Amino acid sequence: MGEEAKVDFAIVGAGIAGASVAAELAHHGSVALLEMEAQPGYHTTGRSAALFSTTYGPPPIRALSCASKQFFANPPQGFSKHPLLSPRGVIFAAAPGQEATADALEAELGTMTTRISSDEAIRLCPLLRREALVTALWDDQSHAIDVDALHRGLLRQATSIGATQRCRAEVIGAVRDGDGWRLETHSGEVRAQVVVNAAGAWADTFAGICGVAPANITPKRRTAMIVAAPDDIDLTTSRMAVGVEEDWYVKPEGGKLLISPADETPSPPCDAAPEDIDVAICVDRIERVTTLKIERIEHKWAGLRSFAPDKNPVIGFDPVVPGFFWLAGQGGYGIQSAPAAGRAAAALALGRDIPGDILDAGLEPSAIAPARFRTAV
Repeated sequence: MGEEAKVDFAIVGAGIAGASVAAELAHHGSVALLEMEAQPGYHTTGRSAALFSTTYGPPPIRALSCASKQFFANPPQGFSKHPLLSPRGVIFAAAPGQEATADALEAELGTMTTRISSDEAIRLCPLLRREALVTALWDDQSHAIDVDALHRGLLRQATSIGATQRCRAEVIGAVRDGDGWRLETHSGEVRAQVVVNAAGAWADTFAGICGVAPANITPKRRTAMIVAAPDDIDLTTSRMAVGVEEDWYVKPEGGKLLISPADETPSPPCDAAPEDIDVAICVDRIERVTTLKIERIEHKWAGLRSFAPDKNPVIGFDPVVPGFFWLAGQGGYGIQSAPAAGRAAAALALGRDIPGDILDAGLEPSAIAPARFRTAV
């Protein structure tokens, strides 16, 4: 017989989204963090390219990322033994015929990037192929994120305050019970006043279990792989490079190179695996824009990034079903925006205003509200 619990907030999904809001809500009520896998962060959180960049993503994401920067730079005392960020820098590389795209991106990002010459781009990232590069933008404020330290720190913060964490606790049934919820999980029953849907690729699936209409969250597969770096390239100084049309990227990673075709292939929620065609596309794209000759792939994987139709996150109470809170659709930006997204979500779940510093960073609340997809009846 499974364990029974009664809490103020039941958070479904213990990836970075669930962990971030749990660390905030635990200060204000009892929290149960429910994870269907044997360990938190098994799916998207554990398969991220781990980049912090305020130039990356749609406007709400950039605002949440800007508002998260202070946390990354100065986390709470004892949060992590190591810094959460390390300098990286990103070059947005434009190939012949992509000049207009580079111009548009520069106009959109304003002072967040600087136009640099092809020679300067190759100095910063010697992997780039000269004949495949006509101009570039330079973002010197981007950093690599220690995702594991961030995720573990948030989980530890939540449980140290009193949140409980259950793994192998997939929700298999849910009903409204008075003014709250009764959830049936593989580890027992949980009663909660508020259910937080932080289920990632399974967000719409879990909503269906609760009798809530979907937010049309679409999981999309992203492929990545690790390859060896040339012996004559110093990866300690080489920067990350991204195609200006976001159709490839290459990033120094632990003495190797992480490469991706930046694919976004719609997928059912699943334990994603790389497909041969995506691996082949990745190798072809990377070899076209860099001097790499990829003869062996040391490791390959895929993860699911989940998007709402407008690609903005979905954060807030469902406008129709009481006590059902959305924290989903973070796309590929959920880690870099997690500290501020967790604070914003906790405030809304508590019936409060989004913190002023997040609004000052440029977040428009209506851009993330679930009500933008449907209205209350």
